Amino acid sequence: MDLLKYLNFYNFSPLDIVISVFDIIIVAFVLYRLIMLIKGTRAVQLLKGLVVLLVATAVSDWLGLDTVHWLLRQTMTALVVALPIVFQPELRRALEKIGGGRFLARPLTLMAEDDRTDVIDEVVRAVLELAQTRTGALIVLERNTGLEEYIDAGVQTDAVLSAELLINIFVVKTPLHDGAAIIRGDRLAAAACVLPLSSTSRLARNLGTRHRAAVGITEQSDALAVVVSEETGLVSLAVEGNLSRGLDEDQLRERLSTLLQPKTGHNFSSFIHRR
Repeated sequence: MDLLKYLNFYNFSPLDIVISVFDIIIVAFVLYRLIMLIKGTRAVQLLKGLVVLLVATAVSDWLGLDTVHWLLRQTMTALVVALPIVFQPELRRALEKIGGGRFLARPLTLMAEDDRTDVIDEVVRAVLELAQTRTGALIVLERNTGLEEYIDAGVQTDAVLSAELLINIFVVKTPLHDGAAIIRGDRLAAAACVLPLSSTSRLARNLGTRHRAAVGITEQSDALAVVVSEETGLVSLAVEGNLSRGLDEDQLRERLSTLLQPKTGHNFSSFIHRR
């Protein structure tokens, strides 16, 4: 009882507790969205560099390295001025998302099951049609890691997703056929996107740029990439840097459904959206 009085817990009303918890949830959610916004971008490397400088500054002070410590402190002071310039693309992107109402947009894995199934159906239907006509295609489904830098570099569409739209995009000699289509939630975010190519030696030599781009984007993010081969019409799925080839309709649908299931109990954002 004395401990409770010492901590002044008896001064907290139920309303105060609810407000405090709600306040913490809001801050945690905003931080989570900011982390997801920069995850997989160059800003992550910049943040790692800042952490190294902070650690080096503390260690130099602890060891009594006065000259090194002074230089590091001056560097940190200069970085305070430089940070808004260094992070200008990320800051602009965050403000655009807030202004456009997309900051709280749900990833595909957090959508209602029926909506998620509709997206998978449209993708599978488009892929089967493209495979029958041997039309090359690369379709990327964003999960939790943001793909903003690739979307910004492509042709932004923000269109309602449909199989017909995807098929028309990859028709040969159309303006958007060369590159990847990126799906965010239930919308086609962008087309003609340029993705990083994988340099792994595990890929067969006869695989082209589309397959290497599919593996490359899944090496750098948690996205899923569906590829239709222009030469063979085979359908492949890239996940976490691994490529599965020769999938039929049932296999593709089953794998997409499994991989896009929300990870219950491990995702703060899913908790918020369920509430």
